[in-house]
Amino acid sequence: MSLLRVEIQIVIVAVILGNLLWSCSVGPPPAAPAEPMFGIPGKRTGVCCEQCRPYCESLGFHSRIFTAEELQDLRSWTLTQPYALLQRNPYKQPVPERPQGVCAVVIEDLAEKKYHLATFPDEESARAAGAILTHHDACGLCSTLQDLSVYASNPDLGLAVKRCVMRHLFGSFDKLYDCILSLGFSEPCAQIWAYNARQTRRKLTFACLFSMHYNKKDGRLKRCLQRDEEISGPVFKAVAGRTRRNTGIANSICRPCSEVRPVTHDYPRSSP
Repeated sequence: MSLLRVEIQIVIVAVILGNLLWSCSVGPPPAAPAEPMFGIPGKRTGVCCEQCRPYCESLGFHSRIFTAEELQDLRSWTLTQPYALLQRNPYKQPVPERPQGVCAVVIEDLAEKKYHLATFPDEESARAAGAILTHHDACGLCSTLQDLSVYASNPDLGLAVKRCVMRHLFGSFDKLYDCILSLGFSEPCAQIWAYNARQTRRKLTFACLFSMHYNKKDGRLKRCLQRDEEISGPVFKAVAGRTRRNTGIANSICRPCSEVRPVTHDYPRSSP
C-alpha cells in the first residue's frame, strides 16, 4: 500500500473521529449578531449581503477597498527597522505581554519611501507626532505595509493559508512556511502565520481543515473557527500585531461591528 494512500486513510479516520469528539464538546454559544455584520461575503462565508457588508452604520465606517495600483504602492515602501525572525515557536511560550496603544507609520523619507513603525499610547498621540495610524493595538510582526497589502488584496486570505496547510499536511514546517511566504508576506509575518497554522492543526480536529463555511446562517462563527480563535488567537494577536479586524479591513469572515476598529489608511503616494 502506498504512503499516500495510507495518509489519505489516516485523514479520513481522523475526520470521522474528530466529528464524533467535536459533537460531544459542550459550551455556551455566542449570541447571534443583532445588526448587519462587517465583511465581504464570498462562497465560503455562509451568509450573504443583507447580513454582512463592508461597512458599519453604527461606526460610520466603510472598509477601504484598495486598487491594484494602491496595493503595489504599499509594497514599494521600505521598512528601515525590520523585525527579526522568530527564533522559537511562540506557542510553546507564555502569551507575550504587549503595551496598549496603536501602531502607526512614521515616514522618514517620503521621496525615497522609507518608514518605520512605532507604537503610540493612542491615535491622538500618533497624529500629534505626525505618524499615520495603520492598525489598533501595539505593532508586531505583521504590522508592515507589505503585510497590509497581503491582508487587503485577498478577502479570503484564510483559504489561501489553509491550502498551504493541506498541501504540507505531513511535511516539514519549512515547506509550510515557504508556501505561506509565497503569498507575499514579510518573512517574520509568514513565520507567525505558519506557527499559527501548525498550532491550529495540532489542537483542533482534522474535520476543521475540511470545514466549508465560516459563519452559521444566523451570523455566528462556525464552531471550528470560534475554537481556533480561542486556542490560537491570543498568541497570534500578540505576536502579529496586525489583524484584519484591528486594521478595519473587511474580509470573507463576517464579524459583528462591535469587534471592528476603523482605520482609513491614508498613506502618501508621492512627494509633494
